[in-house]
Amino acid sequence: MGEKIRLDKLLSNMGKGSRNEMRDALKYGKVKVNGTVARSGKVKIDTETDEVLFMGETVKYQKFIYLMMNKPQGVISATEDNHHKTVLDLLGEEVSFFDVFPVGRLDIDTEGLLLLTNDGDLAHNLLSPKKHVPKLYFAKIDSKVTETDVEAFAKGIVIDDGYECKPSELTIIASNETESEIELVIYEGKFHQVKRMFESVDKKVTFLKRLKMGSLSLDDSLKKGAYRELTEQELVGLK
Repeated sequence: MGEKIRLDKLLSNMGKGSRNEMRDALKYGKVKVNGTVARSGKVKIDTETDEVLFMGETVKYQKFIYLMMNKPQGVISATEDNHHKTVLDLLGEEVSFFDVFPVGRLDIDTEGLLLLTNDGDLAHNLLSPKKHVPKLYFAKIDSKVTETDVEAFAKGIVIDDGYECKPSELTIIASNETESEIELVIYEGKFHQVKRMFESVDKKVTFLKRLKMGSLSLDDSLKKGAYRELTEQELVGLK
């Protein structure tokens, strides 16, 4: 047995139209439940066992959706904004009716892994400071990153407002006098945290990309601005 849900709610939740539009669709016989034309939106549907057809097409109920996006620069991780394009503006009609929101934020000029969902419980667990969910970033820095920095980050960097960050894992990939490439694992999500951590050691982040969040890794084949649903395996890993 599945969840019980009103027919009109099921149809509108699955993007078939507003409740009013569904009333008309039902009136004109466009909806069938288990092979019989349904005229009332109030009828309760078992989401597991009942078959719903809308204009001849099967409508499968899905309560939650989990999307991995490769966030590009220039869009913000918010549900709405008066001045900038948001990550929701990048979503197509096939998922936009789910009322998803970004799990955590990436700055406007930061790119990479972003999870979007309508599952508030999962989002809360991933963002809760108590859970210490690791986040892996790749960054370019405007000067030489040294072993001294690695040690300082491992102890816990104090940023500009006096907050002491949890110990983090800084790995130097390449480093010279004018530029370094690094990877950094942090366990919090303070505002502009990675940038502020490097500012505390008098260095500037010139490029930032998130590669991992918990067990979830950015899919290399996702172009910037593209997204896909998580696989069953990825979802199990997150939960």
